[in-house]
Amino acid sequence: MINIGVSEQLILYLLFTYSLGNKLIVGLNSDASVTRIKRTPVNNQEWRREFLQELECVDDVIIFEEDTPWQLIQQIKPDILVKGGDYTLSEVVGAELVDKVVIFPLTLDISTTKIINHANHNN
Repeated sequence: MINIGVSEQLILYLLFTYSLGNKLIVGLNSDASVTRIKRTPVNNQEWRREFLQELECVDDVIIFEEDTPWQLIQQIKPDILVKGGDYTLSEVVGAELVDKVVIFPLTLDISTTKIINHANHNN
């Protein structure tokens, strides 16, 4: 299971995660959750879910309302939990609920938040 926003880095992240197991379930923050944590999402949760579901490597996308995916992880009980390289093992929510946590090294310095901040800075 992974939990991330939609960005160019996402494709590499999903392919890497897919290669680790036999099923890829993406935990997706709801619009309300994203708004509480960061800002109003650029794309609404249904757009983000449909986008992810179109990718062949994604088996399922589950939207969660909470600010963290802890309840979702507890409910689906994945074997492996993958987070981006901007997290450390001690910061991974739900790490105690899975057999293995993998930190995906960020290879690109790209995120939706950085793109928005850059655009706002240039206006």
